[in-house]
Amino acid sequence: MKYLSVFFFAISTIAVVLGDESSIQEEDGVLILTKKNFQQAVTDNQFVLVEFYAPWCGHCKALAPEYVKAAKQLADLSSEVKLGKVDATVETELAEEHGVRGYPTLKFFRKGSPVEYGGGRQADDIVNWVLKKTGPPAKSLASVDEAKAFIDGNNVAVIGFFKDTDSDAAKLFLDVANSVDDQPFGISSSEDVFGEYQVEDGKIVLFKKFDEGKAEFSGEVTEEALKRFVASQSLPLIVEFNHDTAQKIFGGDIKSHLLLFLSKEGGDFDKYVEGIKESAKKFREQVLFVTINADEEDHERILEFFGMKKQEVPAMRLIRLEEDMAKYKPENPELTPENVLAFVTAFTEDKLKKHLLSQDLPEDWDKEPVKVLVSTNFDEVVLDTEKDVLVEFYAPWCGHCKQLVPIYDALAEKFKDSKTVLIAKMDATANELEHTKITSFPTIKLYQKGDNKVVEYSGERTLEGLSKFLETGGVYGQSAEEAEEEDEDDDVPRKDEL
Repeated sequence: MKYLSVFFFAISTIAVVLGDESSIQEEDGVLILTKKNFQQAVTDNQFVLVEFYAPWCGHCKALAPEYVKAAKQLADLSSEVKLGKVDATVETELAEEHGVRGYPTLKFFRKGSPVEYGGGRQADDIVNWVLKKTGPPAKSLASVDEAKAFIDGNNVAVIGFFKDTDSDAAKLFLDVANSVDDQPFGISSSEDVFGEYQVEDGKIVLFKKFDEGKAEFSGEVTEEALKRFVASQSLPLIVEFNHDTAQKIFGGDIKSHLLLFLSKEGGDFDKYVEGIKESAKKFREQVLFVTINADEEDHERILEFFGMKKQEVPAMRLIRLEEDMAKYKPENPELTPENVLAFVTAFTEDKLKKHLLSQDLPEDWDKEPVKVLVSTNFDEVVLDTEKDVLVEFYAPWCGHCKQLVPIYDALAEKFKDSKTVLIAKMDATANELEHTKITSFPTIKLYQKGDNKVVEYSGERTLEGLSKFLETGGVYGQSAEEAEEEDEDDDVPRKDEL
C-alpha cells in the first residue's frame, strides 16, 4: 500500500506538471499567453484582446498600467471580454504566426477569429472599443441614474435623445455609433432623462470632462456631419501630442492640423496656449490644433520632418494629411492670437502656398563624382536631356543609405568621365520637390536622357547591379510589370513643360 500511495502521488504530480504547461495563468487580471495555451484561450473565451509586446519597448511599458486598468474595469462590469498578453520576444513563433511586425501589436479574437485592434491606448479607450465590438452600438439609458452613471463613467459620452428609437434619425444615430469605435454612445427615450438634461426630442449631446463640459449637435443629422461632430468634440480644443493621443490626432477625420511647437521648460505652454483657444474654437471642425513639446527627445524627428531646428521654437506649421500631403509655413513666425488667426484663416481660404523644404546649395556641390542636389538645383541638373542622371534620394539617419555610400561612391567613380551619365544624390528629408514624392529610403531613380522618362531601380544595391542598370538604360533591375507601370506613369515633367 505504501508503494501504491507513492505511485499515485507521482502520477498526480506528473499530471499537475503537464497540466501547468497548458494552463492559463493571470497577472493583474491579464492572461499570460504562450504557444502552448494560446489556442485554448481564444477557444474557451468568446472575446479576447491580445497584446503582443516586447519587455524593452517604451510604448509597451506605457501601455502596461492602462492595460491592467482596462482588465479590471471589464472584470468589474462582469464582461465576457478577457485581456491577454504575449511576450513576443520569447514566443517568437506565435508572434510570427500572427504577423507581428512591431510593438505593441494588439489583436482582438472573436470566437477564435482575429481582427485588428483600432482603439486607443488608454484604459477607457480599450474598454470602449471592446465593448463596442461585443455589445449594442449604444447603451440603453432608461433612467436618470443610468444616464448619470454613463456620463460620469466616461471621459467622453455621446447620448442621443429620441422618443421614438425606431425613427430614421435614431437609426442613423445608431449607425454612427456602430461605426465609431473609440467613443461610448448611449440612447434614451425616457421623459425623466429628457427633463434632467433639459433637451428636446432628437437632440444629440456629447458630454466631456474638459473644455465646455458638453456640446450639442446642431444642423441636419447626416452620417458625415455627426461623425465630424464627434471627432472634433471628443478632443480638447487644443490637444497635446503624445503616445496616447497620436492615433486620435493622425487617425481622425480632421486631416488639417495646426502644429504648435512649444517648450514646456521655457514656459511656452503657459504663455501661448490660452490666447490661441478662440482661433481653435472658430475652426474646430476644420482644423485640429495640436501642441508638441519640443523638449522631448522623441519629438526631434517631427522637427526634422518640417526642416526645423529646436532654436526656432516656439513656432507653428500647418499640415494637410490628404493623399498629396502638404505643409505650410507662416511668413510671420510669432504665436500671437492675431497672427495665428490670420495664418489659419488664409489656409482655410486656400490662400497659402505650399512650403517645400530646401537646403542651401553648397558651393562645392559638383566637386566630387557624386553630385549634391538640393531643391533649387534639382531640375536644372537632373532634367538634362543630354544625360542619363541617376539620383539617390536618401535620409541621413537611414541605415540602408549608410551601407550604400561606398557602393554609390564607387559607381560614381566608375562613370565620372562619362559625357552622358551623371551620378547624384539628395537628402530627401531636407529637400522636397513639387513633382516627386519620396516615401522610402533609399529610393534610386534614373532620369533618362532625351525625354526625362523616370525609371526606379528595384534590383540589388550592388556595384554590379547599379552599373548594369545604367548601362542598359534602366532595363536591368526592373520586372516586366514595373517597366509597364513606368511607361504609364512619369512623375517628373520634361523641361519644356516646366
